[in-house]
Amino acid sequence: MSTAAATPARTGQVLADLLPASRVRDAALVLGGAALTGLAAQLSVPVPGSPVPVTGQTFAALLVGTSLGAGRGFLALALYAVAGLAGVPWFAGASSGVAPSFGYILGMILAATVVGALARRGADRSVWRMAGTMLVGEAIIYAVGVPYLALATGMSATAAIAAGLTPFLIGDALKAALAMGALPTAWKFANKR
Repeated sequence: MSTAAATPARTGQVLADLLPASRVRDAALVLGGAALTGLAAQLSVPVPGSPVPVTGQTFAALLVGTSLGAGRGFLALALYAVAGLAGVPWFAGASSGVAPSFGYILGMILAATVVGALARRGADRSVWRMAGTMLVGEAIIYAVGVPYLALATGMSATAAIAAGLTPFLIGDALKAALAMGALPTAWKFANKR
């Protein structure tokens, strides 16, 4: 057994690095991350007055980025986006193609990359660091998604914020709370092995 495998909590690793390294592992993790995001997007609840539904997609995207790291997280979310553009019906509500909410998907690609890089620096090891990581990820998603929504629909900035940000804040806080508990707990479990 290698030294890296014997010390799973070593800074510089993400949870996916605890699995034996191989290209097959990496491909499976990327495909699995894309599929998880697509499945989570099907947990979709329409928001009155908004073309953007509440979904489990953002939670999955941030979880994928944090668990897989920047490179694999980027590839998983990019695969998710490209496959959805190509017609795979795994965007919110079993949709595909470009919609006014597509900017959030672009933001998820960037967010998964950033939270993956933060996780590699140990940001997923404690509740409070994980909270900050989730906030950074959510901010990135909104920083791309809300302006895209405004441009795609012709909404003013104020209207886009009201339709594409404000209704989602409470749900995002709950998703962040889940991640704050799940990832540090996963590391504690891994360190006991």
